[in-house]
Amino acid sequence: MQSLSEIVNVIPKSRAQEAKDKMQTLLNDPLILKFKEKHPELSEEDLKIHMNRLYEFVKEYKQCSNCPGLENCPNDFKGHYTKLTVQSYNEYSQITDQKIACKKLKAYEAQENIRKKIRSFYIDERALNEGYSLNDIMQKDAQRLPAIIALTDYMEQTKREGLQKKGLYLSGTFGTGKTFLMCYMLNELAKSGHTGVIVYVPDFIEDLKEMMKDSVRLKNTIEMLKTTDLLVFDDLGAENINSWARDHVLGAILNYRMNRKPTFYTSNYDMNGLEKHFSFTSKDGEDELKAQRIMDRIEPFVQVIEVKGTNKRRTNEL
Repeated sequence: MQSLSEIVNVIPKSRAQEAKDKMQTLLNDPLILKFKEKHPELSEEDLKIHMNRLYEFVKEYKQCSNCPGLENCPNDFKGHYTKLTVQSYNEYSQITDQKIACKKLKAYEAQENIRKKIRSFYIDERALNEGYSLNDIMQKDAQRLPAIIALTDYMEQTKREGLQKKGLYLSGTFGTGKTFLMCYMLNELAKSGHTGVIVYVPDFIEDLKEMMKDSVRLKNTIEMLKTTDLLVFDDLGAENINSWARDHVLGAILNYRMNRKPTFYTSNYDMNGLEKHFSFTSKDGEDELKAQRIMDRIEPFVQVIEVKGTNKRRTNEL
């Protein structure tokens, strides 16, 4: 069997010199020189023993300096970089490496944690993931300012005091940004640990017909809407309401949430218009008493905010 020295001797001198040159280039890298300066206890031999760690450290630092984004991260452990530390034992020093999550990964994970706190039913995901701010919305239409101030005040109060007994009822014409305002609120309050659900009511009411065939799904959905911290019914009044959905689904959800957790709404109707909407179903005709019953579970438990502005859907804006 060949000895190690014999094996080394058969390596072409050109390759050996090349390896030596690469090692010296690495040891002269500004990052390694700075690392040596910080740890004067390290000898040249200590550094040479851990060349692989030094190489990974320098390589990943340079790749991070020209970061192509988290999705295209070229590092071996996506979203992480190598950090070097030194542990000394008597006269012996050892270089250890550790993979550290980068800022972009931490930001992504924080956003994912927020998303996990928010469930949506039949809502365009763009509304939840747009990443806009209230200032962006306001600048596109200054008529929204009073609504934005009221919404901001509500969010700040919730952050200070916890969940409120009352929710918000955003009324206004088409395309004034009511849904986006509610999505912004859910995202902001999710950062404080609150869970939220937003439901596009017209599609939800239609889907209830299918849920009736699956009692487990129906029960679980209603239970979720009852117990989430923040519940938003989006575009209330645009649905083709039936008495069962009104009295036994919406009524049951709102009856449970009264004085427990806040419920929020967006609608093109004011309160009088909404009551008229609830008073009529195509099957049962007009029933003002049942409409009043559902309104008794909405009107006393919201602060009404009118959202003014022009229709942004026509210009594909927020």
